[in-house]
Amino acid sequence: MAGLILFLMAIGSVAAAGAQVRQDNDHTLQAMRDEMQRAKTRLELKIPNIDQPVRPYYVEYRLLDLEVHEVVAEFGTLLSSAHTRNRFMNVEARVGSYKLDSSNFVSDEGFRGFIGPTGEVGVDRDYDSLRQDLWIATDQAFKEAVETYSRKQAYLSSLARQSDIDDFAKAEPVQLVEPLEPPDWTSRNWDQEARETSATLRAFSEIHESRLTYYLVYATEYLLTSDGTEIRQNRHFAAIEAGMSTFADDGVPLNHFYASYAARPADLPSVETVRKGLNVTGTELMTLRAAPPGQDYTGPVLFEARAAAPLLAQVLGPAVNGARPAISFSPVMEQMLGNLGGKSDWVGRLGARVLPASVSLVDDPGAKDFHGTPLIGGYAVDNEGVRAQKVALVETGNLKNELMSRRPGPDFNQSNGHGRAAFLNDAKPTMSNLIFSSTETLSAAELKKRFLDSCRAEKLAYCLVVREMDNPTLSLLHQDEFSELLASYGGGAGTGDRLPLVVYRIYPESGREEMIRGSRIIGLNSRALRNLAGIGNDSFVFNYMQSQDNGFAGTALAAFGSARLGLPASLVAPSLLFEELEVRGARGEAKRLPLLPPPPMSPAR
Repeated sequence: MAGLILFLMAIGSVAAAGAQVRQDNDHTLQAMRDEMQRAKTRLELKIPNIDQPVRPYYVEYRLLDLEVHEVVAEFGTLLSSAHTRNRFMNVEARVGSYKLDSSNFVSDEGFRGFIGPTGEVGVDRDYDSLRQDLWIATDQAFKEAVETYSRKQAYLSSLARQSDIDDFAKAEPVQLVEPLEPPDWTSRNWDQEARETSATLRAFSEIHESRLTYYLVYATEYLLTSDGTEIRQNRHFAAIEAGMSTFADDGVPLNHFYASYAARPADLPSVETVRKGLNVTGTELMTLRAAPPGQDYTGPVLFEARAAAPLLAQVLGPAVNGARPAISFSPVMEQMLGNLGGKSDWVGRLGARVLPASVSLVDDPGAKDFHGTPLIGGYAVDNEGVRAQKVALVETGNLKNELMSRRPGPDFNQSNGHGRAAFLNDAKPTMSNLIFSSTETLSAAELKKRFLDSCRAEKLAYCLVVREMDNPTLSLLHQDEFSELLASYGGGAGTGDRLPLVVYRIYPESGREEMIRGSRIIGLNSRALRNLAGIGNDSFVFNYMQSQDNGFAGTALAAFGSARLGLPASLVAPSLLFEELEVRGARGEAKRLPLLPPPPMSPAR
């Protein structure tokens, strides 16, 4: 009798689980399974003069169900408030073998073979409609893969020596189907919050333009591969981003930004907290207006923790990437990717010292917080269907590991669950929650004393402290301004050009501080981190968005991201003292100032 009861209970549990799956009315995975089975068994292309038909050895279906609430405000008034839902798919087919296939080749026709055809599909989770879309996309992806593979083989045959590194790594299939998570926008009135927080900048009449955006995202990601992986998982994050601009008295444009990120909309800071942050940002921007231009300088530079963390995000992003770069048909393209920081300085240096002997570097996708402060870069399974792994990259200053996707590299040929991407972009080895720590640290007072002592020893009139780094994706409000910056800066990003935003001169004899504007740091690359003169004990959590724009992802520019096209990440780092850096003075081009003074604004209510 007891056995019969247990049997009936088991049947009831199975029935309940099946009912739950049916109730969500989501036929997406079933449509993907059925079309995948047809592609695996029947998809082939007969080519003249070739005995055997060509078939894909690997097919991948990715689908993103994206729901976004976006509110934009300026000086207390709404510019827009939109709630959208879209579904996008991406199909990748690979021809050849794991050793050599059609992927990761930049041909003379541009970027091809990075991702398969991408398109928008219906939001109703309809079985028949989705199968129709997948059928057409699979056909297109397969035909493109065949053509790209032919071009790649022709190019490789012209080389005297070819790489022996595989193009793709095998991975254990993963099955992870999470229950659908309905969006929870919370009971907060986002439109009203945007009005109230943006109105804070009314107090700064010299700000010519500002934009404040609440960006709230809920997504369901689907992944189905021909090697057996099936995934449906929920993603969510939220952001408050603000950019603002003004002119100095000499007509040089100045910009600043505010950003705050959270794993869910409910976790975003309160109106009062955001208003305090915007007040600090506006005050700093007004101080920059009156600040003198920076002069050329060589000497000690102290990065306070608020600036050191985003600096490391720029420098270490490319360095920890262990994958082999894409093969390029054009040497010019390879040189461009190298200049942007698309090639790692650490590849091929396993066991070598890359950081001070006291430093460890760990990337942990499973970490939820750091000493109580939330981290936003976590995940369970990466975008290639590989379970996330904690990776000890550097121990006692020596390189022990690298972040890997399913794209092998010179040092490692297997993924460690760091193939990440946003919005169906090509997955690359990408940081999640990166923690920089040291066993030999100094208090803030001790670090500042060492800094000032170095300044006196060099007999310098002043030395520089960096308190915040720029993020031009947020601070520059217009595309033409951003394009102009990239033209002058982008080529040096891989070799060490950095953009500090809030910089102070400190005079060692008196201790007086003076803000300056327009400086640019030259030559600060991963090699400059080997011999740091001092490390603080004031670790700071930097939550940010890694850019997924084409040409940015995986390079030094990836740290310049926004919520609109970004990938959540966190970096924990303390203050850092560099014994000697080269800083170039202001080079900004003056503009004509407005003919009339700004109109008066009533204070924020």
